[in-house]
Amino acid sequence: MKHHVDVHVGQRIRRRRWMLGITQQQLGDAVGIKFQQIQKYETGMNRVSASRLYDIATALDVPVAFFFDGVSDDGTTETVADIDEAAANCSATNAPSTDLFSEKETLELIRCYYQMPEEPRRRLFELTRSLSRAAA
Repeated sequence: MKHHVDVHVGQRIRRRRWMLGITQQQLGDAVGIKFQQIQKYETGMNRVSASRLYDIATALDVPVAFFFDGVSDDGTTETVADIDEAAANCSATNAPSTDLFSEKETLELIRCYYQMPEEPRRRLFELTRSLSRAAA
């Protein structure tokens, strides 16, 4: 049986990898393991040892604590709770009911957003915020 912390850590590995635009193969090569093992970590099928998590954190340029952000004792994650709350506050009929960060499109959008220079990115953010308020 998968432990909720292992699943959470795996999701955080996957999200960070996607944000950087690297493949499972590239991450596996960087830490000296096969991509199949990265797949198992990302799904929570296999637990990540402390030393391996350190290697992955180094390869993904984040502190080890990054992988535990949002995890709670009761098996829920901050990310899922935040998304559920946002969906409840959204009046759109096509509001997502699942974890948005599990969607490839979301991760690609975020990656592209952060590749933009700061000024256009800030303006796009303000425009998006204004449009969402107008739609509410």
